[in-house]
Amino acid sequence: MSYELIKSSHFSKKASKLLKSHPEFISIFQQTLTALSENPFSNQLRTHRLRGQLEGSFACSLTYEFRIIFKILDDYLIEGESKDIIFLETIGTHDEVY
Repeated sequence: MSYELIKSSHFSKKASKLLKSHPEFISIFQQTLTALSENPFSNQLRTHRLRGQLEGSFACSLTYEFRIIFKILDDYLIEGESKDIIFLETIGTHDEVY
């Protein structure tokens, strides 16, 4: 199963800022998004369910310090077609996203 990735405007802004300040993350970022679209529960991503205010969302690791927060939307209708979506909410350090 493959998921379509949809980025929130907040995620896009934060990711752009992160990659400008850490260009060494570009390759890791691309690999992480590819792995996320193929299998969001891959062991390499260390995906886990969130609780509290972020209940219903998941987090995966970009690096030891940085996380990606996302939601999985199964059977989401786009233009009358059912798709499995991963909605990328935000990206940042552990303290920034939690």
